[in-house]
Amino acid sequence: MIGLPTRRRRRLDPRGAALALALSVGASIAFTSTASAQQICAADLNNNGDAADEREQASCLATTSGAWLCPIQQVDCVADGSGQYSCPVGPQYACMVKSSGGPPACSPNQCADLSSNPIVEEPPLDDAGTAPDGGIDADGNCLGNIEIFSGRGVRCRPAGLSTTFANCCKDKGKIVKDGMGSSIGSIGTKIAVAKGVFTGMKAAYTAFKAGATAGQAANAGANALIVGIDPTSIAVSLAINFMMEFLFAGCDQQDMETAMLRSSGMCHEIGSYCTSSFLGVCLQKARGHCCFNTKLGRIIQEQGRPQLKAFNGNLWGTAKKPMCRGFTPEEFQALDFSKIDLSEYYADIEARAQSDIQIDMGERVNAYLKAVNP
Repeated sequence: MIGLPTRRRRRLDPRGAALALALSVGASIAFTSTASAQQICAADLNNNGDAADEREQASCLATTSGAWLCPIQQVDCVADGSGQYSCPVGPQYACMVKSSGGPPACSPNQCADLSSNPIVEEPPLDDAGTAPDGGIDADGNCLGNIEIFSGRGVRCRPAGLSTTFANCCKDKGKIVKDGMGSSIGSIGTKIAVAKGVFTGMKAAYTAFKAGATAGQAANAGANALIVGIDPTSIAVSLAINFMMEFLFAGCDQQDMETAMLRSSGMCHEIGSYCTSSFLGVCLQKARGHCCFNTKLGRIIQEQGRPQLKAFNGNLWGTAKKPMCRGFTPEEFQALDFSKIDLSEYYADIEARAQSDIQIDMGERVNAYLKAVNP
């Protein structure tokens, strides 16, 4: 392995910002050749403890000596009176002539061949939500465990190496609504919206990977999404535009799923964690969330959990392992709703006159019919 010792990092930058490392990113970075694709470097330029930000990774440059030069913080070497070149940032860094020409140059960040040191990738969060664990008796009562306002643990990735520096957590506006008066408004065990969005994003991503255009994939996703959600509870045209943009950006299924629910006000962000690293240095971050079937569910979960002893000291788990379970009936009954501020939810309702709701419903139905029969 080729790396930059800590002692040298500190000599170059008193903030300890430079982190020389090697990484393998496949198609994430445009390489000039197969050989150079294995010679790359990165540096923590903003001193935030990782190399996950734009312009902190680069493919290395071939030199006439056969060595490789990192273009990050590259500077021209300086010649003395006898014509001998030295590196301005330190004599320990070699001066090299690039194969493309130009004066000798050097960089404090070293390159490495990653053919034997692959990047470690974390898979997307795997949380299917509350699973049905019991039947229903003759009176319609659940015979299993009941969870109220259940959620799912999901993640989206901000701009970084794995997303080709597209922000896959981007807020695109409220696409999915709570569906007041529809079947998804239940406070029971089901998480219809979250599962419906999951189904739609899966259909879109699968179609796109199979060779469909972004538009065709988005239509497939919208059709699948409608099956799982009341069509009056989703702005179909917005959903199609959303999926097209995110598919083109290189976001995956869970990125899209999380971003759509997040922008619709149905997710609680827990924090960030690393999803892609090399030798312990982070190259790509992700944001872990608990997403619920309604905005109301998210609000009550956020303000209700601190009231209950069962959640003391561990309100949400961790960003990498979110705890998104619903309330038990006993916990729900113990909540003091006089201490829960629902003004955010009321504002959504009060802002919409009945005529506006009817117009919106008509527009969504028309958009759905247009999507199904373009």
